[in-house]
Amino acid sequence: MEKPDAPACARNREPILAVLREHFADRRNVLEIGSGTGQHAVFFAAALRHLNWQTSEQRQNLAGIQAWLNEADLPNTPAPLELHVSEAWPTQRFDAVFSANTLHIMSWAEVERMFACLPAVMTDDARLAVYGPFNYRGHFTSESNAIFDAWLKQSGAHQGIRDFEAVDALAGEAGLQLIEDRAMPSNNRCLVWGRSCLLET
Repeated sequence: MEKPDAPACARNREPILAVLREHFADRRNVLEIGSGTGQHAVFFAAALRHLNWQTSEQRQNLAGIQAWLNEADLPNTPAPLELHVSEAWPTQRFDAVFSANTLHIMSWAEVERMFACLPAVMTDDARLAVYGPFNYRGHFTSESNAIFDAWLKQSGAHQGIRDFEAVDALAGEAGLQLIEDRAMPSNNRCLVWGRSCLLET
């Protein structure tokens, strides 16, 4: 099949990789939630060979991800898992979780469900990295983000840029503590959390 293509992946992959090189340097098994086309997965797995990069997506996107994985033919990218955050989750545990450009596509109930399910798939020392646009104190960080949010809501009323404070509160309820909030190109952020019980010792 013809591989799906998301041009944004080529634009943001290098800045994201810089974050992952730092925060996933001592990780081994990564669960990517919402792998989209699979382009991020093959790029990060090729650059970070010490990581086993487990993609996951809804069923209709699995074939496209597999096409990218087949072409790259990397030893550290197993077959993608079918995962909808509101349904059954994997039984395997991971010491890292990554998700890009997903929280503003999910409904808020799905965002809540995702964070509530994370403890069951994360090891005691796991880290979570999330990339995408966020609002702060209820305000957009740029005019372009405000325009993007309006477009999202026109596409689906359940979509929209999430408030950092609300997402960080969900992470806290899941036993995670913010490690870094890094500014990224095009008014995006990369947020990294770790298990709070370990960070406080």
